[in-house]
Amino acid sequence: MTYEQLQDTVQWLKDHHIGSPEIGIVLGTGLGDLVKHIEIEKEFSYNVIPNFPIATVEFHFGKLIYGNLAGKKVLACQGRFHYYEGHGIDEVVMPVRVMKMLGARAVLLSNAAGAVNLNFKKGELMLVDDHINLQPENPLRGMNLDELGDRFPDMSQPYDAKLNTKLKEIAQRKGIRLHQGVYVSVQGPNLETRAEYRMLRLMGADAVGMSTVPEVIACNHMKLPCCCISVLTDECDPDNLKPVSIEDIISTAKRAEVDLSSLYIDLIQEL
Repeated sequence: MTYEQLQDTVQWLKDHHIGSPEIGIVLGTGLGDLVKHIEIEKEFSYNVIPNFPIATVEFHFGKLIYGNLAGKKVLACQGRFHYYEGHGIDEVVMPVRVMKMLGARAVLLSNAAGAVNLNFKKGELMLVDDHINLQPENPLRGMNLDELGDRFPDMSQPYDAKLNTKLKEIAQRKGIRLHQGVYVSVQGPNLETRAEYRMLRLMGADAVGMSTVPEVIACNHMKLPCCCISVLTDECDPDNLKPVSIEDIISTAKRAEVDLSSLYIDLIQEL
């Protein structure tokens, strides 16, 4: 994805009355509740936006939504792109790059993840404090897009400390249980074996998923503050591992996303 292609996409959105969003939002698997709170001004299916890839997972809606939420202009991706779908890694991170180029000052990410930390339970939330990248590609590989950021971006604090602090304060105030931990991103799309869960736990992971880290790397490259909340949809206990279906994961995500939406709405209001 060249910088010129990104510019073409940004110009098309401007021509179609997408203004300057203050906040970008990326909604993960089964997490669409937040959209119901947006006063929508414009929405576009991904397939009509120049250079945008198309989400191939049936439960990802594939819409870009622009409007008002908690007194701020937001641009939300309802349905993200995954490397396992066959997209290039530059396509996976295209939405957050477009958000930055349109003027976003922060990006709020979400995902569905498995709880590797056995003290965390299905249906709870985890604030991502750090990550381990086991994806086979990096969105910064290749020619650097100098217009967006430096060749060797720092990753000592990949998730913005100020945003995370605010989210912890909001959760405490609202009585929402919000764990904090390390997210490990794998390629997928299969779930992990018992031995793999043991390995991930030994590596220091608290939750595992198949997304998010590429976007976080791209955000840090652009010096765009970001945060992420994982909805824990299953418990990855290798000694008591039971088959889990994607339908169960989606069902759990939908039950837990009410608290996720509540946290992000308050955060947006306070930014």
